[in-house]
Amino acid sequence: MNPDQYVQDKAASSGSSFYYAFLFLPQERRAAITAFYAFCREVDDVVDEVSDPGVAATKLAWWQAEVHKAFGGQSAHPVMRALMPHTQTYGIEERHLQAVIEGCQMDLDQTRYLDFAGLQRYCHLVAGIVGEVAARIFGQTDERTTEYAHTLGQALQLTNIIRDVGEDAMRGRIYLPISELQQFDVKAHEINKREYSDRFTALMRFQAERAHGLYDKALALLPAVDRRAQKPGLMMASIYRTLLREIESENFQVLHQRISLTPLRKLWLVWKMQALGRM
Repeated sequence: MNPDQYVQDKAASSGSSFYYAFLFLPQERRAAITAFYAFCREVDDVVDEVSDPGVAATKLAWWQAEVHKAFGGQSAHPVMRALMPHTQTYGIEERHLQAVIEGCQMDLDQTRYLDFAGLQRYCHLVAGIVGEVAARIFGQTDERTTEYAHTLGQALQLTNIIRDVGEDAMRGRIYLPISELQQFDVKAHEINKREYSDRFTALMRFQAERAHGLYDKALALLPAVDRRAQKPGLMMASIYRTLLREIESENFQVLHQRISLTPLRKLWLVWKMQALGRM
């Protein structure tokens, strides 16, 4: 299997909403974002699929070295061999990939966050940086688009956190800030035991309002000159914000299940943004 086929299979098999947003891109940009997304999946899977933290840390260290060697002209992994031909074209730097790995390392070293400022650092690494690279690949022409991309990345990540509260708790992680759990009098053991309450619902509504605020801020930050090029990101915003509203409509029943949109609904949202330019 050649590197391009490897990353294509990796992206398609993930079942992620991101894959739908890539469908309308020109071939070269689609190849670049697919390779970059496959890289993100590879390092994220280390944390989610390797049960031994020591083994996971070793694998992430291997990826750090692999990225450094790849930017020095020696790619070994098929993901890096697929990605490296696009790095110069789209301004993808070693620091971008190392930042994503650093964010995944935080999942090994830290399972709780004292406050939202701490959580923001994590979101910056695993989502904001990803948004920055994606915006470059999509065709960014205005420097101000970088702030839009970082803000949208945070909104998407917070939506993920809201959706995955139950699943993450089973892995021993609670991303909801401790200060906000205390603010709404929600105990960690209640989340671990999948116990719903009016207090939990209020806490989750607070998280959703923050995410909505970031979506609104991101859209306001996107320069008009880049709106057309950034349609894939807007497609993601449409899918994830619709998912957030679906979670809200189900009263944040996220402790015992993973609420999701059907593939057909995702395709409809993507098509609507592509054809009509609206969410």
